[in-house]
Amino acid sequence: MEEAAVLTTLDLVGTAAFAASGASIGVFKRLDLFGVCVVGVTTGIGGGITRDVLLGVHPPTALVQWPDFVVALAFSLGVFLLHPLLGHVQTAVLWLDALGMGVFATTGAATALRHDAEWWAAILIGAITAIGGGVLRDVLVNEMPLLLHRDLYATPALVGATIVVGFELGSVPYPWGLVTGTVIATVLRLAALARGWNLPSPPQWGRTS
Repeated sequence: MEEAAVLTTLDLVGTAAFAASGASIGVFKRLDLFGVCVVGVTTGIGGGITRDVLLGVHPPTALVQWPDFVVALAFSLGVFLLHPLLGHVQTAVLWLDALGMGVFATTGAATALRHDAEWWAAILIGAITAIGGGVLRDVLVNEMPLLLHRDLYATPALVGATIVVGFELGSVPYPWGLVTGTVIATVLRLAALARGWNLPSPPQWGRTS
């Protein structure tokens, strides 16, 4: 499969996962059909739009090519109609969010490299792409963004993006960087949720009497 086709396919997978997570939250918040679709579509394409704005791609790809929007809308409608089959909504959201985060972290970094971004910029753009849709979702439904929770969220995205950049700089055959980075970022996020891994909090200084 050609490089562009791999990126496009993974982008659509990430769009579908994020759209489903956004729509699931919309269902949980008991929004109507329109509200569920707005949250789902915004979550699905939000990260890609943010990436394209940072890279100077105008208008953003998701707004000029139909597959991203249609996939996001289709999965949002699917969740609205079939949400009883998803089981526990919060668990479904976290799993879908982890997958979307892993995919967008790697495709965001790879896309940045294709636009001649420096390696450090590609890592940052990959991470921002990964967290952008989720942040928009949480803001729309008035929830604290997962990015600000104690458990690891941005860190797995940075790890996935760094792996892609490292593989590219090391001339590892394509698309091993994308596959490896996506799997590791997703698994790291899920492991952090399962085991309660988090970054250190500020130290608490006791009062002296």
